[in-house]
Amino acid sequence: MARAPARRLTVLMSVLRVAALIAATMTTGLMAGVFGLYQHTVMQGLARTDDRTFVGAFQAIDRAIINPWFMVSFLGALLLTAAAALLNPGRAPLPWILTALALYLAVVIITMAVNVPMNNALKAAGAPDQIPDLAAVRARFDEARWLTWNLIRTLATTAAFGALCWALTASRP
Repeated sequence: MARAPARRLTVLMSVLRVAALIAATMTTGLMAGVFGLYQHTVMQGLARTDDRTFVGAFQAIDRAIINPWFMVSFLGALLLTAAAALLNPGRAPLPWILTALALYLAVVIITMAVNVPMNNALKAAGAPDQIPDLAAVRARFDEARWLTWNLIRTLATTAAFGALCWALTASRP
């Protein structure tokens, strides 16, 4: 008689473990795609534009990316990976989940310490048609520095995604 509730709890925990791991993997994969697209498409395209277009387009993209869909993926990747780690103590996928968590935590720290302040400084320069020296604003932004740190975010997030994919295979019974 007491075995039925225990069995249900075991099944529920198994479902939660797998669901958290799948959700962590999906959101981390989405973020690897976002950072990767910035690296090899968005910033490469903007690099080929004049200063007014670069400043205006980057400001517009940076304002647009702060939306619920992005925030669910950006913060969800961290929170869901942490949840997956908490739900898998002592289990085979845990080392891979912890690896992914450490990598993605580094990405969040880099984003908040480097990329966001750079983005905010560019936005604070004002509207492109109000800036007397757009070349100076663009130079202060330092595209090469932004790209270097974004490449690190891209590689770390992709590695975290790979670790979570491997954790999924390690979680099979």
